[in-house]
Amino acid sequence: MSADTVSVTGWGRTAPTTARLVRPRSYEEVADAVRACGARGGIARGLGRAYGDAAQNAGGSVLDMTSLDRIRAIDAEAGVVVCDAGVSLHRLMEVLLPLGWFVPVTPGTRYVTVGGAIGADIHGKNHHVSGSFSRHVAALDLLTADGTVRTVRRGEPLFDATAGGMGLTGVILSATVELLPVQTSLMSVDTERATDLDDLMARLTATDHRYRYSVAWIDLLARGAAMGRSVLTRGDHAPLDALPVRARRAPLTFRPGQLPAAPAFVPEGLLGKATVGLFNELWYRKAPRARRGELQKISTFFHPLDGVPHWNRIYGRSGFVQYQFVLGYGKEEALRRIVGRISQRGCPSFLAVLKRFGDGDPGWLSFPMPGWTLALDIPATMPGLGSFLDELDEEVAAADGRIYLAKDSRLRPELLGAMYPRLGQFRALREELDPRGVFTSDLSRRLSL
Repeated sequence: MSADTVSVTGWGRTAPTTARLVRPRSYEEVADAVRACGARGGIARGLGRAYGDAAQNAGGSVLDMTSLDRIRAIDAEAGVVVCDAGVSLHRLMEVLLPLGWFVPVTPGTRYVTVGGAIGADIHGKNHHVSGSFSRHVAALDLLTADGTVRTVRRGEPLFDATAGGMGLTGVILSATVELLPVQTSLMSVDTERATDLDDLMARLTATDHRYRYSVAWIDLLARGAAMGRSVLTRGDHAPLDALPVRARRAPLTFRPGQLPAAPAFVPEGLLGKATVGLFNELWYRKAPRARRGELQKISTFFHPLDGVPHWNRIYGRSGFVQYQFVLGYGKEEALRRIVGRISQRGCPSFLAVLKRFGDGDPGWLSFPMPGWTLALDIPATMPGLGSFLDELDEEVAAADGRIYLAKDSRLRPELLGAMYPRLGQFRALREELDPRGVFTSDLSRRLSL
């Protein structure tokens, strides 16, 4: 086990803090690292794709779990895998797709670990059908603050506290994950344009039930009659008979492509209102008005940004804020107001997506609930960004919505209870399970979790 004192930041690169980065190589070394955390505690970390400060711990320890990356067992008949928490979704796809199985839920990057997927209870384009990642986890092994390794099963209170609990109930060591059967490694994709926000919401409401996966890129710089114009992309795993004859010889091949990495230095302000406005205009206009059944690679459909290593550098050294909220069905007017405010403010976001969520999952701090979720990126250098987002937080809370903790880096703690009604239960369980605060992060200190 090695350890170094390093500067640690989230994917947004906005608030680095210094911690002791420990790299355990076995479950026993994880337990040793937890015992040695000291007064500032420790937090587990995977591949660093949480945008904010959830996997940082100023002055304490951060446990890099990526060396614990064994796939321990695969039941190719039942579609179940048992793996270490440090295994990435990318690795699962490499191993499982040739066997005819796919991960049940994937976010916009496949470079997240299974432990991180559970700790953030990640969601994807299929939440309206499949729910969050933890819905498909039958059991997990959790190292708690007293040094005990507990097997926690779906439906138990500790499972519900851990799913979406941001690593604060203990260190996830391994998990049993239920998979999705597929016939090919290609997607059958429908693409269409929506002229404005109301048109988009009407299309999603009327036809989302026909698709397993659904997402809309939204132009948040468009104003007036075009406010909320979007490109809607939906699809499902292509069946074998949808492939050209030659492609049927190796239908489960998984070969994601990759472009050159983003440069280490990018000038501040590159993604300003003018450049993003031009990109948005071109992106909207090049999209087909309606196209059906296009075959796309899994990597193209789910993870286009993974093809550019270190793409977060394009925002410059100051980084960016990823802001995601959800509002329940019936709160469409609040969604229109918020989109209108973002549009009027001229937030230069080219990575903005709107989706529909289905039924929420039991995780006490799990983010999704039935409703509309909007995620957008904003350069941290935008003038007045902090106060503007504070105002949006107030509007989200007033509409009984919530902010996604895995992307948050600046929410005020007084709003958290209104957004997460089971927060009291989570705090009580943490106090009982970890009275000394062994598991601590910058996020937990900021929000008094």
